[in-house]
Parts: sequence; structure tokens; C-alpha cells
Amino acid sequence: MRVILVGDSRTVYFLARRFVSRRYHVTAIVKDRAFGEELGEQTKATVIEGDGTDLNRLEEAGARQADVLIALTMQDQDNLIACQIASRVLGVPRTIALVNDPDNEVVFKKLGVSDTVSATGLIGSVIDQEATFEDVTTLLPIAHGLLNVSEVHLPADSPAVGKTLQQLNLPGKSLVGSIVRNNQVIVPRGDTRLEVHDHLILISEPDQQSLDLAALCG
Repeated sequence: MRVILVGDSRTVYFLARRFVSRRYHVTAIVKDRAFGEELGEQTKATVIEGDGTDLNRLEEAGARQADVLIALTMQDQDNLIACQIASRVLGVPRTIALVNDPDNEVVFKKLGVSDTVSATGLIGSVIDQEATFEDVTTLLPIAHGLLNVSEVHLPADSPAVGKTLQQLNLPGKSLVGSIVRNNQVIVPRGDTRLEVHDHLILISEPDQQSLDLAALCG
């Protein structure tokens, strides 16, 4: 795996260290010379000093052979430009951009960025979930963030208690992958009836998850 990182943040350092430990070929494009020297010494990544939106720097970093470019600067426009040059000009098959303003996520997607990461959006989502659904724990995102896996505890007043999965007909089209009941794992079918204190492993699309949580938690 050949990875290019763009930016001067500590996130670049941590990702470089992680990817190098996995034997990926890692190249970082950084503006700060002191940071670049530290990065190269401590992670053994290849470091190029310069601007990640510069075509020449991207070519020097080997973007034409790269599998993925990850842009992590604090400027959304720089992250977008780096990703667009990488994908449209240099043929990088996958680009990932940090989006500091979550309102920009839709724009990035429309302009061809493969994946976006918004810390602001993630934190806001966590706070919203905790405030609205006390019995929900988001375990992990999968499929590059296209799906969420969550654990949902059914309280006594849940509108789902007593219904079969077939009757439940979740509005967001989520899938109940398994049910943990009395320390037993149940692989559910359409006629499986839900009981108080069941723990459901719910697989859902992030933008549809709230619909299904409302149906389960009330």
C-alpha cells in the first residue's frame, strides 16, 4: 500500500507511524521543516517539504503510483485542491479529506473526494446520540463510514418490545444482525420476537440511523 499524507498536524504523525508499522510505503508532504524533520526521524516515512496542493510536489511524492492520498491540513480548500489534483490529474484511485467545516462535506463529495472525515460532525453526532438515546452505543463505523454498527438496549417502555422483526419494519431499512439475550447470542429471523432488555446489534446507514433508533427506543 502506497499512502501520501498532506499536512503538518499531529494526526499526520500518528497516521504515518501507524502505516509504517504496517509496512505501507508512506510519503508525507509538509510545509513546516522542523515538523518534517521530526516526522522523518521518528516514523521513517519519506518526507517532502512543500505545498500539498502543488502538482510538482505531489508528483515528487509519487502520487502517480499511490493507492490513497489523505489531506489533513486545517484549510478545507487546500484539502479539496490536493484531493482533486491527486485524483483528476495524477490518477490516485482514492482520496480522503479532513473537513473542518461539516457544511462542506456535501460539496467535497460532489467534487469527487472519495471519503471525508469531519471531527466536528462526529463529536456533534456523539453528543446528539447521548442526549437522545441513552440506551444506544455506537460501536464502530464500517465500509468506509457508509454503515454504523450500534448496540441498542431495549427498555421496558420500548415500542419494539413484543413485536417480531417482521412486524417492526424499521423505517430506515436497518438490519438487526444479532440479539444478545440472557448472555445468549440469537441470530434473528423475521419471526423472532423482541423482549425487554434485549441487546440488539444494529447495522444501519448513518443518515437513516435516527429513524430506526426512534422506532426501537421510542
